[in-house]
Amino acid sequence: MEFDVPIGTAHVGKLGDSFDRFWVRIREMQESCKILRQCLKMMPKGPAIAKVPRKFRPPAGECYAASKRRAVTWAFTSSATAASILIASEFAPVSFYRHGIIDKLSKGIMLADLIALIGSLDVDAPEIDR
Repeated sequence: MEFDVPIGTAHVGKLGDSFDRFWVRIREMQESCKILRQCLKMMPKGPAIAKVPRKFRPPAGECYAASKRRAVTWAFTSSATAASILIASEFAPVSFYRHGIIDKLSKGIMLADLIALIGSLDVDAPEIDR
């Protein structure tokens, strides 16, 4: 796939400010569309149906996996018994930890700008409630 990795350029404002992060998100969406168009051109013709097992049986022992979603990496940990019964599962989203930097970034800004600041940090509110 051919694509560019968007980075902050500070073409308006300062490098790393809310507008700069917003502009990076816009560029990320444009590059995602570019990748999707390339994928659609490369996709073979014909049906695309996957056979999915009816029951999910995790392997015995512990498992760790990571998944990237909306520029956020989630960590998954699960444990299963020898009978393939899931006994524990953990998810580690990063939105909760991103709130830790709001205090430092918001020093000296106006209250109305706080909403733009929080929005530019890619915080997913339902993740915070974990």
